[in-house]
Amino acid sequence: MTNAERAMVMLLEEEGDPGEHAVDPGAQGSSGGFVLSNGQDDEYPDQDTVPILEAFRLVKQIVATGSWQVDTTWS
Repeated sequence: MTNAERAMVMLLEEEGDPGEHAVDPGAQGSSGGFVLSNGQDDEYPDQDTVPILEAFRLVKQIVATGSWQVDTTWS
């Protein structure tokens, strides 16, 4: 999910799994504009999202290998 500047990259093992998401531990503040499929507009702390270019890198790795980047912090 993205607001075009930052993205939440989440991995779920199976339906109902709480999942893990990529985090940006040094980020400050929060960002809005994360619009869900039901129209809800959410805001998240920036530490719970990553810059959009980092999100592209992470998703590319996940699609190519089925696993996340080892140099990424996940929560």
